[in-house]
Amino acid sequence: MEALGRQLILEYYGCPAERLNDASFVEEVMVAAAESMGAHIVCVNFHQFNPHGVSGAVVISESHLTIHTWPEYGYAAVDVFTCGTVIDPWEAHAFLKERFGATRESTVEFRRGCFDVAPGTLPSAYGVTREDLDK
Repeated sequence: MEALGRQLILEYYGCPAERLNDASFVEEVMVAAAESMGAHIVCVNFHQFNPHGVSGAVVISESHLTIHTWPEYGYAAVDVFTCGTVIDPWEAHAFLKERFGATRESTVEFRRGCFDVAPGTLPSAYGVTREDLDK
């Protein structure tokens, strides 16, 4: 089976509340995570909730990174979805876990858009190379 993309569902526990309740910090970390895995950022949107919590999205050419935080519980729910085989979502996970200061995590990987075809025969989005993305 070939897949169009991979999606990580990440849960971070034990994060310092001040990190998870700072929209500017959360945005900075999410953008840096996208950059750390070589993704191409399309747009960024984050929102600070009252009395606490942050939600946001970093849309990338290769798909997206999203987050919702519960600072009062030291918890962040994160989604990293990448299409193709060039960008590795696990690189973003390692970066995010460290920057958010998680003491515990839960991770699940899903393969999205699975097709029963010969390896390397999916349409263009699957076979994109790093050089193609840099054009």
